[in-house]
Amino acid sequence: MNLRIHLSWLLMVAEHKTPGDPQVTDWGALVAAVARHEAEIFGSPVYSDPHSRAAALLQLLLHVPALERSNAMFASAVAYGYLVASGLKVITSPEQVRDLALLVKEGKADVRAIADELRAIDDELRQWSL
Repeated sequence: MNLRIHLSWLLMVAEHKTPGDPQVTDWGALVAAVARHEAEIFGSPVYSDPHSRAAALLQLLLHVPALERSNAMFASAVAYGYLVASGLKVITSPEQVRDLALLVKEGKADVRAIADELRAIDDELRQWSL
Protein backbone atom coordinates (compact mmCIF):
# COMPACT_ATOMS: atom_id res chain seq x y z
CA MET A 1 0.00 0.00 0.00
CA ASN A 2 1.29 3.44 -0.95
CA LEU A 3 -0.34 5.66 1.67
CA ARG A 4 0.16 9.40 1.30
CA ILE A 5 -0.06 11.85 4.16
CA HIS A 6 -1.14 15.47 4.10
CA LEU A 7 -0.43 18.52 6.20
CA SER A 8 -3.93 18.29 7.67
CA TRP A 9 -3.23 14.76 8.93
CA LEU A 10 0.00 15.89 10.62
CA LEU A 11 -1.89 18.74 12.31
CA MET A 12 -4.57 16.32 13.48
CA VAL A 13 -1.92 14.02 14.99
CA ALA A 14 -0.32 16.99 16.75
CA GLU A 15 -3.69 18.10 18.11
CA HIS A 16 -4.82 14.68 19.33
CA LYS A 17 -1.55 13.03 20.38
CA THR A 18 0.45 15.78 22.09
CA PRO A 19 -0.52 17.26 25.46
CA GLY A 20 -1.90 20.78 25.42
CA ASP A 21 -2.06 21.04 21.61
CA PRO A 22 1.32 22.80 21.15
CA GLN A 23 1.58 25.45 18.46
CA VAL A 24 3.43 24.89 15.20
CA THR A 25 6.69 26.83 15.24
CA ASP A 26 8.09 25.59 11.91
CA TRP A 27 5.58 24.93 9.14
CA GLY A 28 8.48 24.05 6.85
CA ALA A 29 9.22 20.94 8.93
CA LEU A 30 5.68 19.70 8.34
CA VAL A 31 5.83 20.46 4.62
CA ALA A 32 9.22 18.70 4.47
CA ALA A 33 7.76 15.63 6.21
CA VAL A 34 4.98 15.40 3.62
CA ALA A 35 7.47 15.79 0.77
CA ARG A 36 10.01 13.37 2.24
CA HIS A 37 7.64 10.47 2.72
CA GLU A 38 6.51 10.65 -0.91
CA ALA A 39 9.93 11.36 -2.44
CA GLU A 40 10.69 9.67 -5.76
CA ILE A 41 13.79 9.37 -7.91
CA PHE A 42 13.15 8.66 -11.60
CA GLY A 43 9.64 7.49 -10.73
CA SER A 44 10.76 5.05 -8.03
CA PRO A 45 9.89 5.73 -4.39
CA VAL A 46 12.88 6.61 -2.22
CA TYR A 47 11.12 4.93 0.73
CA SER A 48 9.43 1.89 -0.74
CA ASP A 49 7.54 0.40 2.20
CA PRO A 50 5.53 1.66 5.17
CA HIS A 51 8.35 0.95 7.65
CA SER A 52 10.82 3.04 5.66
CA ARG A 53 8.33 5.88 5.23
CA ALA A 54 7.49 5.87 8.94
CA ALA A 55 11.22 5.88 9.72
CA ALA A 56 11.80 8.84 7.39
CA LEU A 57 8.99 10.76 9.07
CA LEU A 58 10.28 9.94 12.56
CA GLN A 59 13.83 10.96 11.73
CA LEU A 60 12.88 14.23 10.07
CA LEU A 61 10.44 15.33 12.75
CA LEU A 62 12.92 14.55 15.53
CA HIS A 63 15.75 16.48 13.87
CA VAL A 64 13.64 19.37 12.55
CA PRO A 65 11.16 20.17 15.31
CA ALA A 66 7.83 21.51 14.09
CA LEU A 67 6.12 22.18 17.42
CA GLU A 68 6.88 24.44 20.36
CA ARG A 69 7.21 21.32 22.58
CA SER A 70 6.53 17.56 22.66
CA ASN A 71 8.34 16.95 19.35
CA ALA A 72 9.56 13.44 20.25
CA MET A 73 6.03 12.44 21.22
CA PHE A 74 4.69 13.98 18.01
CA ALA A 75 7.29 12.28 15.79
CA SER A 76 6.60 8.91 17.43
CA ALA A 77 2.83 9.37 17.07
CA VAL A 78 3.24 10.25 13.38
CA ALA A 79 5.38 7.16 12.70
CA TYR A 80 3.02 4.92 14.66
CA GLY A 81 -0.06 6.43 13.01
CA TYR A 82 1.48 6.00 9.57
CA LEU A 83 2.12 2.30 10.16
CA VAL A 84 -1.40 1.74 11.49
CA ALA A 85 -2.97 3.71 8.62
CA SER A 86 -0.94 1.54 6.24
CA GLY A 87 -2.74 -1.50 7.60
CA LEU A 88 -0.05 -2.78 9.94
CA LYS A 89 -0.75 -3.79 13.50
CA VAL A 90 1.84 -2.23 15.79
CA ILE A 91 2.26 -2.98 19.45
CA THR A 92 5.23 -1.50 21.21
CA SER A 93 6.20 -0.41 24.67
CA PRO A 94 6.87 3.19 25.68
CA GLU A 95 10.42 2.07 26.49
CA GLN A 96 11.00 0.79 22.93
CA VAL A 97 9.72 4.06 21.49
CA ARG A 98 11.84 6.12 23.88
CA ASP A 99 14.97 4.10 23.12
CA LEU A 100 14.44 4.40 19.38
CA ALA A 101 13.79 8.14 19.63
CA LEU A 102 17.01 8.56 21.66
CA LEU A 103 19.07 6.71 19.04
CA VAL A 104 17.59 8.88 16.29
CA LYS A 105 18.07 12.13 18.20
CA GLU A 106 21.69 11.24 18.98
CA GLY A 107 22.33 10.49 15.30
CA LYS A 108 23.03 6.82 15.99
CA ALA A 109 20.28 5.47 13.72
CA ASP A 110 19.70 6.31 10.07
CA VAL A 111 16.46 5.69 8.19
CA ARG A 112 17.43 2.11 7.34
CA ALA A 113 18.23 1.28 10.97
CA ILE A 114 14.99 2.90 12.15
CA ALA A 115 12.97 0.98 9.56
CA ASP A 116 14.69 -2.25 10.58
CA GLU A 117 13.78 -1.60 14.21
CA LEU A 118 10.16 -0.91 13.24
CA ARG A 119 10.11 -4.14 11.23
CA ALA A 120 11.56 -6.04 14.20
CA ILE A 121 8.74 -4.75 16.39
CA ASP A 122 6.27 -5.85 13.69
CA ASP A 123 7.91 -9.30 13.42
CA GLU A 124 7.83 -9.68 17.21
CA LEU A 125 4.09 -9.02 17.15
CA ARG A 126 3.54 -11.62 14.42
CA GLN A 127 5.39 -14.26 16.44
CA TRP A 128 3.13 -13.61 19.43
CA SER A 129 0.06 -13.85 17.19
CA LEU A 130 0.92 -17.32 15.84
